Amino acid sequence: MTGDLLLIRHARATGQAPDAPLTPDGEAAARQLADTLADAGITRIVSSPWRRAADTARPLAARLGLRVETDGRLTERVLSGADLPDWMTHLEASFADPDLALPGGESGSQARARILAALADARDPGGVTAVFTHGNLLALALGLDYAGWVGLRTPDVWRLSREGWAVRPEGT
Repeated sequence: MTGDLLLIRHARATGQAPDAPLTPDGEAAARQLADTLADAGITRIVSSPWRRAADTARPLAARLGLRVETDGRLTERVLSGADLPDWMTHLEASFADPDLALPGGESGSQARARILAALADARDPGGVTAVFTHGNLLALALGLDYAGWVGLRTPDVWRLSREGWAVRPEGT
């Protein structure tokens, strides 16, 4: 439907750094995703500038003859400014307390506000926008809890209607 957003988590990557490329399996999944979404009525593609998201978007853009626009608000949430050996424990705590902000990091509430603003700007009222982002940010946009984040796939696709309903489309 027009005005809908396809929220897409990037395909499998070699790491978490902004410049981490897709794995060979991730590249194949991005090509398969382009085939799957080719008839979804997509009129616009917006991506995180981080390589793994943009590289997931490129096969779809090429297939549809669209350009990949980037929006820095779609980058992954930074949980902490320091490396945390027990980062999963802190991430789970951040889902329980959305205002928890570790030193040098961004709270879940802050990250959610950031992605919701990006989605509002990305929406094409006359078509469907494919938005390529990252797992934690996607979970926050969808209002998922920690278990919902754990259950996300790489790649993963959710359709967000203008009315705010989010579903995983069949076959994705």
